[in-house]
Amino acid sequence: MTRLIDLSTPVETGHFRWDVERRLIKSHASGAGQATWAGWNLHAFTHMDSPRHVDPDGFTTDAITLDMTIGPGAVVDISHVPANSPISCEAIAAAGAHLRHGDIALIRACWDERADIGKPEFWLNAPWMTAEAAIWLRERGIKAVGFDFPQDYCIRFFITGEARPPLPEHVTHYHLLKQGVIMFEYLRNMGALRQARNQVIALPIRIPDSDGAPARVIAMEEEG
Repeated sequence: MTRLIDLSTPVETGHFRWDVERRLIKSHASGAGQATWAGWNLHAFTHMDSPRHVDPDGFTTDAITLDMTIGPGAVVDISHVPANSPISCEAIAAAGAHLRHGDIALIRACWDERADIGKPEFWLNAPWMTAEAAIWLRERGIKAVGFDFPQDYCIRFFITGEARPPLPEHVTHYHLLKQGVIMFEYLRNMGALRQARNQVIALPIRIPDSDGAPARVIAMEEEG
């Protein structure tokens, strides 16, 4: 039996950080059927980053094929790491001993269970990856990675208003994404995953020549 687990954050209006415009452009009341127009930042809610997001010479969505975002997944459970604490290389290595070359690593903090993505505390109190932890993941040969928390410490500066630091301080973007590891951000519901290994289907919307795209991310687990 196959379990399907949706790891995607719904795109909702009224978010304090991510402005979403949504309106009817046709309605049943007008006799024209119903059609909705929606628009938002491609890097909001669950989305995929391509290397162009951080590197002017990095490849765009045009170069990302299905085999780069679909494949074997490995859950790296660091949910024991306290809020507002660094995730060390030792913690990632202990939790990710089962990682294999070519995996899609799912870094699970269960942060969506501990904080509301609709409130500033989701960013201000999150644990964060260290550079050493990001490098360890890259050296395992993973092809993609997903996070259920704002994984770089300086992401919180969007909330505090502090000046953004140089790219190397965005440690996962610098040590993973810039090096060609596809990144999925703001996953959720990873607490529903029961097995250490699974199959991941991560489908970014097909937006040509882009630095990213909204995505639907699903994990498949075989039981019985």
